[in-house]
Amino acid sequence: MLSSSQAFDPQRLAALRAAVESGTFEAAARELRVTPSAISQRIKSLESQTGRVLLQRSKPVTPTESGEVLLRLARQLDALGREASSVLGRLGRASGGPTDGNGPQLERLPIAVNADSLATWLLPALAPLAGEIAFDLHRADETQTTELLRRGAVTAAITADPVPVQGCSSTRLGAMRYVPMASPEFARRWFGGGRTLAQELTLAPVVVFDRADTLQDRYLRGLGVDPTVPPCHYVPSSADFVRAIRLGFGWGLVPQQQLEEGDSLVEIDPGASIDVPLFWQQWQLHTDALERAAHAVAEASSRAL
Repeated sequence: MLSSSQAFDPQRLAALRAAVESGTFEAAARELRVTPSAISQRIKSLESQTGRVLLQRSKPVTPTESGEVLLRLARQLDALGREASSVLGRLGRASGGPTDGNGPQLERLPIAVNADSLATWLLPALAPLAGEIAFDLHRADETQTTELLRRGAVTAAITADPVPVQGCSSTRLGAMRYVPMASPEFARRWFGGGRTLAQELTLAPVVVFDRADTLQDRYLRGLGVDPTVPPCHYVPSSADFVRAIRLGFGWGLVPQQQLEEGDSLVEIDPGASIDVPLFWQQWQLHTDALERAAHAVAEASSRAL
């Protein structure tokens, strides 16, 4: 049984991280400039130390549940190492000391984000930091971004889940409001023909972002409509999703932030909306890049949401 005081070898953790991120022991060996057998031995040593299988030896290799715990630790150590290197580089340049000659190194910061935040308010929030932080944005539905955080694939996530992932903190950002909209031509064709709204929605085509998008389903169920009945268009891009609605493909729930002043789109159910609360979850590991990004996100969301 693993002692709580027993430390993990950073080289073994680095081997685990590299194997998962590159997909094979051979690619991990090239990254770390060692042999594939060295990668294998380091991971086997970790497994002996923990008494658990950490990787599924498939192609690509994937972490087990226990492996995900150590993968997150490996990525946290990697983030701390990168931050230390960045700070030392800045100190060297400020003092006129030697540098590596390659210019400033940006600290990589992986963040999971929902598509609508990415398409509206998030990029302007992060733009002032883009010269100092290399953002690695992972797009996923807001109901699924915490899974990336739990696996250690990202250091922070914008999510609809208020319950913090183990080892993380959770802060409410606000809520995105979605309004059922359609083009005027589409609305005239499918709505206002003497049927009830529920009857019209059973017949009218609907635009959905992708199969993980349940907003339209929630709205339809609230009106007693089976969401599997209406014809459905899938448009997996936030900008093109709204464009498809403007072009008359169907109606859809549009983020209020994407409605333009004097917009030609019309509400098919005036006054109706769905609010999706959003939260910022991050590792309880404080690096300068993570804290600066968190502050920028909090400031922008207070104005946008």
